[in-house]
Amino acid sequence: MSNLDALQAGIAEKLPALLEKYDVPGAAWAVLSDGEVVDGAAGLLNKATGVEATADSLFQIGSITKLWTATLVMQLVDEGTVDLDATVRTYLPEFRIGDESAAEVITVRMLLNHTAGFEGDIFTDTGVGDDCVEKYLGVLHEVPQLFPPGEQFSYNNAGFCVLGRLVEVLREKSYDACLREHLFAPLGLTHAAAGPYEAIMFRAAMGHVELEPGTGYQPAPIWSFARSNSPAGSQLSMRPRDLITFAQMHMRDGQAADGAQVLAPGTPAQMHAKAVELPELGLMGTSWGLGFERFDTPDGDIIGHDGSTIGQNAFLRIVPDSGVAVALLTNGGDVLSLYQDLYDHVLGALTDTRLPALPVPPADPQRIDAHRYVGTYSAEVFDLNVTQDADGRIWIETVPKGLFEELGEQPERKELVYYRDDMLIPVEADRGMFMPHAFLGDDGDGHALYLHLGRAVRRAGA
Repeated sequence: MSNLDALQAGIAEKLPALLEKYDVPGAAWAVLSDGEVVDGAAGLLNKATGVEATADSLFQIGSITKLWTATLVMQLVDEGTVDLDATVRTYLPEFRIGDESAAEVITVRMLLNHTAGFEGDIFTDTGVGDDCVEKYLGVLHEVPQLFPPGEQFSYNNAGFCVLGRLVEVLREKSYDACLREHLFAPLGLTHAAAGPYEAIMFRAAMGHVELEPGTGYQPAPIWSFARSNSPAGSQLSMRPRDLITFAQMHMRDGQAADGAQVLAPGTPAQMHAKAVELPELGLMGTSWGLGFERFDTPDGDIIGHDGSTIGQNAFLRIVPDSGVAVALLTNGGDVLSLYQDLYDHVLGALTDTRLPALPVPPADPQRIDAHRYVGTYSAEVFDLNVTQDADGRIWIETVPKGLFEELGEQPERKELVYYRDDMLIPVEADRGMFMPHAFLGDDGDGHALYLHLGRAVRRAGA
């Protein structure tokens, strides 16, 4: 038995117990090593129907879709149709946001590396027609600019919808058609779906959510976010093996299995290279490329992306120096703990590179004056209220708004403690993750201007 066969047998044996331990209804996975792929699955696709997960089951990949959108854009760069440092308005003259001066200078590269600086969590539904992404651009006209373009990283879903529209205009076809014709077909994918009308033809997973703590994970009330957000990651689904096929193309310097060049030689390396640094946020990596998340570890680089939709979570990790890629697709529960256990096992067996340890709160946190941090930070889908009580304890209340409120999310109040300079961390984990909260900038009165959680959330009124 080869090392990879032994790994497959080991995962098949341990995965059901891990799903039970972490209350994950179902999961599917695939591993690439030395050009060979193994895969598997366990659990249920839908607790309401009892349909079992298989290796060929489709799960939503969420924001991993951004790698596909970035690849579609870079194909246009390869063809000489797009210049990364040209303004977005070069290709989309109708592009408008709340700050006209920013809209004039934002470049394609800034959208790809999340430094454009405008509010990014805009999930407005503009219908199910092929014009939905085109209509989405009109939704952005009043979106605020959080910081000057190019100043810092702030994860931006809306920016990738703009990129999706750029692809549509230059290809003269819908985003879904671009996926099918320029990626699915040349990669030879057989179990991938751009939307629900295709996914229904396969064995497809349903997301599971826990609307109130302690009530357990149940099938979500809807299958996906709006089609208008497709380029950012609202509907694309596939089996893990097909996601690995996409990753393998990137690892082969843009070459598909049949030898066709999906990307020009050198373009994948350009996408994978470090473009912008991040605050130390744990799961979101240490830096970002053109679409790609990066973990810059002492053992070597790990690249990839994560995805989260309505009760479905996906993880893609590539270790270029080892020729290893791992995909994990899930549909609810404590997915971060499952991810950490599975990836530690796989990377430990196949590489000398390890995932960075996830952040944890200090055992004996020091008390601090949180004057710089207290206040309300406001985004399109939530308000974050930071307070400090008479005993010196620091609290954050998350108040959902807009789509998050419509989906039934409830206000949450959690205690934060000192983590390191200008960073606090929750005392309790959220689905296996202690997410550091970074406080950046100054509002002119000695308060932090941004609360950074992967995306910069600006202080209300500042």
